[in-house]
Amino acid sequence: MLRKFTFACTLLALSLGLAAAVRAQATTEVKEKPPMYTYVSSWNIPRAQWAEMKKSTAADDDMMTKAFASGAIVGYGNDTNMVHTADGSTHDQWWSSMSMAGLLSVLEELYKGGSPVAPVLSTSTKHEDLVLVSRYYNWTPGACKGCYTHGAIYKLKADAPNDALDTMSKNVFVPMFEKLLAEGAIKEYDIDTQSIHTEAPGTFYMFYITPDAAGLDKVNAAIRDLGKNNPLISSSFNTMMDSTGHRDELARTEATWK
Repeated sequence: MLRKFTFACTLLALSLGLAAAVRAQATTEVKEKPPMYTYVSSWNIPRAQWAEMKKSTAADDDMMTKAFASGAIVGYGNDTNMVHTADGSTHDQWWSSMSMAGLLSVLEELYKGGSPVAPVLSTSTKHEDLVLVSRYYNWTPGACKGCYTHGAIYKLKADAPNDALDTMSKNVFVPMFEKLLAEGAIKEYDIDTQSIHTEAPGTFYMFYITPDAAGLDKVNAAIRDLGKNNPLISSSFNTMMDSTGHRDELARTEATWK
């Protein structure tokens, strides 16, 4: 009990110190936004079928465009993985909506159109679906062709405060991403948890899209500067995170945002 109490006090002190260290950087108070839901379907497609996968994804464009125009979704796109692992995905397709109803209406249309049973998908050696929800996000409207998406998966320690993700998002992640967005280094960012839980509790995701490879360098530089100029940030992050749960992804992206 004493150990747990001491650990909790340490986390609280680090959280308060983290907030104080970076609060001056933010020009406005960061608040949660209305929930944005994202559906992600990932596949591991054999290399010989990659051209067919591209055709299959393009075949869904008309339906996505209609859902986008109607307001059912606020963004959609697809990714091609650039860093392959033995059992990871090679391709994914996603769309985002401000309601679960809007999100699932697109899924229903895809099923009606036969997209989930397209011949190329039957060659997939692995398939996974995720339904994510974000309350910290922003984007630059318009299409993004040949962009890059960096995704990071993290897991909070069991003893981390209940508001750990909110604290870090409001005081660290969002101010940094908003600055990069204003500078044009990134086109979009979102910080997500699972709305339909298929992973252990405490898992969260950070995604950002850059218009080119140089944007990746700019984000990395911003992260290094943030840790260098505010040592409490690194201490807080390391104290709250279970490093064994961390994974990164890098993909080429085509996306459209309202």
